[in-house]
Amino acid sequence: MDEVRLDGELAARLRRAAGAVVLSGAGVSKESGLATFRGAGGLWEERRPEELATPEAFYRTPGTVWRWYASRYATAAAAQPNPGHRALVRWESLFPSFLLATQNVDDLHRRAGSRQMVALHGTIAEAMCDGCGRRWPMGEAVAASPEEPPACGAAAGATACRGRFRPAVVWFGESLPAAELARASRAAAACDLLLAAGTSALVYPAAGLIETALRAGACVIEVNPEPTPFSRFAHLRLAAPAGEALPALTDAIAACRGAAP
Repeated sequence: MDEVRLDGELAARLRRAAGAVVLSGAGVSKESGLATFRGAGGLWEERRPEELATPEAFYRTPGTVWRWYASRYATAAAAQPNPGHRALVRWESLFPSFLLATQNVDDLHRRAGSRQMVALHGTIAEAMCDGCGRRWPMGEAVAASPEEPPACGAAAGATACRGRFRPAVVWFGESLPAAELARASRAAAACDLLLAAGTSALVYPAAGLIETALRAGACVIEVNPEPTPFSRFAHLRLAAPAGEALPALTDAIAACRGAAP
């Protein structure tokens, strides 16, 4: 995508915007070689979430779940941030108030340089003891026990509890981290602009941030090749991959706000 043109009214709103929120989904990482969850080629096309992404699955077949997430971690760790991730880093300097709320667990936003962010669905870059909550870098946990989830005491310097390490992600049936969700909800309620990028907008409560922003009168921009339930409410919709659309959109907003390219 070479250029994004902003019409007069939209440009004026973006120029005045003091607060911006980005809700990012798996589509932002697709061009880094990571599969999305739904649709053609998605992770749930061949496997059911109930088999791999629930607490019940972990307690029923812990080795199967651990090995699947170890494989996903290795893929994510080998992936590199793409132009979409890097474009969103620029948003932190474009708006006085900014928050990136990501549904992704791959850690690519942080590795690209984003700092004003919350990971609503956790991170695959860490393991977490299901007993005491102790954290351990996922790479170290997998190296220590590649086939089965390691016991809590396996971590260096750990005081052992009876728990086992699991991926530090939010599984189906679990609540999102309360502090992160509250921060994202406050930002969405107060923002002038919300960008929904690479998300199907089907998974709640994260998708509810779009509803919150719309109710508050914010301008909503959507970047997604496929339509979503919120497409008809978007003030601007870019039906293109995030790695193409986000750099062009960011350039247009920066120019609109008089920021350096």
